Amino acid sequence: MAQLSDDCFAQGGKLMRADEALELLGRRVVRVTESEAVPLDAALGRILAEDVVAPRDVPSHDNSAVDGYAVFFDDLDPKHDTVLPVTGRAAAGHPLGRAAKRGEAIRIFTGAPMPEGPDCVMMQEDCKLANELDGERVVLRPGLKRGANRRARAEDVAAGHTVLHAGARLRPQDLGQAAAVGRRELLTSKSLRVALFSTGDELREPGAPLEPGCIYDSNRTIIHGLLAGMGCAITDLGILKDEALSLRAALETAAHGHDLVVTSGGVSVGEEDHVRAAVEALGSLHLWRLAIKPGRPIALGQIGAAAFVGLPGNPVAVMVTFLTIVRPMILRLMGGTGLTPHHFRVAADFSHKKKKDRREWLRARLVRDSAAGWRAVKYPRQGAGILSSMVESEGLVALPEEITSIEPGTMVDFLPFSEVGS
Repeated sequence: MAQLSDDCFAQGGKLMRADEALELLGRRVVRVTESEAVPLDAALGRILAEDVVAPRDVPSHDNSAVDGYAVFFDDLDPKHDTVLPVTGRAAAGHPLGRAAKRGEAIRIFTGAPMPEGPDCVMMQEDCKLANELDGERVVLRPGLKRGANRRARAEDVAAGHTVLHAGARLRPQDLGQAAAVGRRELLTSKSLRVALFSTGDELREPGAPLEPGCIYDSNRTIIHGLLAGMGCAITDLGILKDEALSLRAALETAAHGHDLVVTSGGVSVGEEDHVRAAVEALGSLHLWRLAIKPGRPIALGQIGAAAFVGLPGNPVAVMVTFLTIVRPMILRLMGGTGLTPHHFRVAADFSHKKKKDRREWLRARLVRDSAAGWRAVKYPRQGAGILSSMVESEGLVALPEEITSIEPGTMVDFLPFSEVGS
């Protein structure tokens, strides 16, 4: 499998727009994972590593869309009831086994193969039976259209058609489509192997005694959940102290046997932030200064063959930078395509001013307005350390670089957390 080039994450020192960062990553980041065949029940959330082509038509025969009676359209009186003898039966998995004849009706059930000859099906609700001594007859009302309630062979998929494309992240409906064309397993990208740890002398594991000046480590839990939601294979290395030699040793060990190393905190220029120096000593590191809020600083680099991501220390900045920058990069490392999540236009329910040439993501929830449709209500506190703002919100309002202010009623782009798996 391809490897990242040594200068994959190199970039200039100027403040970079978010779209420029994504375009650069799109050009330079390549798939690093191997492929493996997995059964359908283990493929959910994986990245597909092959095109899936239908070897046969789906459905493989014309079939009935309803329960009723298969008849020849030309046998029906267009103005009056038509009475026909019921001479056979066809059910799903149990075809009639012969060609039908003019002047007869075949009892048929939903999904059953259409007998040769009849070209339409009258729903049983529109029929009534007339039992006579010489056998069962059905009374068919006038008004049925030619071809009614008949589903055509290959209506869903024609043989030779590509039903799934390499690079897609597999959803339940994708797995169902694979099953429908007869596949028992799929070739997918192996899970990205990710080593994860936090840095900081002030961090403590949740539930441990909390000394003065210390905080519980929430970032690692957040990142672990985001990575797990993407199907990554995660090695949680816990909390590492701000000590140069131990950090360097931990990073070097983590890089072996992993495709990606992710840290939170410790990549600024402060004298107690040793991650940056350790990564530079072991490989390469580029501190990207993004024109975004929250989350301007993000470190991208390499340690040997492993990619490195150093996320900010504030929890909201961690989530925003992960969802908007790191998530697309990880999907590319696994061979994913179609990485841009859908944003939805909604009306702002608030006023806001921002700097030009900087993209901002505001935490917000949606409320229904009977007159104006959906409105985005901004969370009142937007600080990068206010994790509760992410809990109480349903997504992010994306304000592009050129906008400097919005007023109530302004149409804005809303990114639901559900679009990015969080």
